[in-house]
Amino acid sequence: MHLAVVLVSPARAENIGAAARAMKTMGFSDLRIVDSVAHLEDGARRVAHGAGDVLDNIKTYPTLAAALADVQFTVATTARSRAKFHYYATPEELVPLLQEKSEWLETGALVFGREDSGLTNDELALADILTGVPMVADYPSLNLGQAVMVYCYQLASLIRNMPETVTRSDDNQLQALRQRARSLLEKLEVADDIKMADWLDQRIGMLTQRDTAMLHRLLHDVEKKLAE
Repeated sequence: MHLAVVLVSPARAENIGAAARAMKTMGFSDLRIVDSVAHLEDGARRVAHGAGDVLDNIKTYPTLAAALADVQFTVATTARSRAKFHYYATPEELVPLLQEKSEWLETGALVFGREDSGLTNDELALADILTGVPMVADYPSLNLGQAVMVYCYQLASLIRNMPETVTRSDDNQLQALRQRARSLLEKLEVADDIKMADWLDQRIGMLTQRDTAMLHRLLHDVEKKLAE
C-alpha cells in the first residue's frame, strides 16, 4: 500500500520540515499539504536537512477532501477527548490493520491536524479509522514533527513488507459500503440514531476484504426485501 502523509493547515514551517525529515528517514515520500503555504518558508528546508526532495515534491490542496480524492483508505490522527467518535487504534494496532488492507487496497493516507486545534469533526468524518498515541495524562501532547515520526517509525514495516501483488477490487468498496449503510438507515427511518450511525461508520473501517464483501451481500438482500 502506498501511504501518503497529509498535513492539514500546518502553521509553522519548522514543523513541516521536521515532518519531511521523519518521513525521509523512515522511507516515506508522499507529503500533501492542505490549506497552507508555510512549507515555502525558509524554516521548513532548514529543519528538513536531507529531506529537501520530500519538500520539493509536496502536493497542495484547498481542502482535505481534495487531498484524499485518490485515496482508498484514510487514517486520521486525533486526541481521544476531542473527537465524537469512540474507536481508536494505537500506532501499534494500525500495523496489522493496514497490513490486511494492503492486500486489497493500493493507496492510503495518514492525516494530521492543525497544531493548535487538530481536525474538525467534519474532517474526521472523512476517515475510515481514527488513531491516537497513548500518552501520560499530565502531558497529553506531541508536536507535529514528533507525531509524524511516531507513526512513520511504526508503519515503516509496511513499506518493507509490501505484498508483491494486490488483489484488485472495487476502488470504493469501503466508501460504497458506508454510503449503502447510511442509505439503509434512512430507509428504515433510524438515521437520526446518531449513536448507531457513528458506531456503524467506525466499525466499517475495521472490516477485512471478505467481511466487506459479505456485508455488501447482506445489505443487497435487505434492500431487495424492502423493495418487494
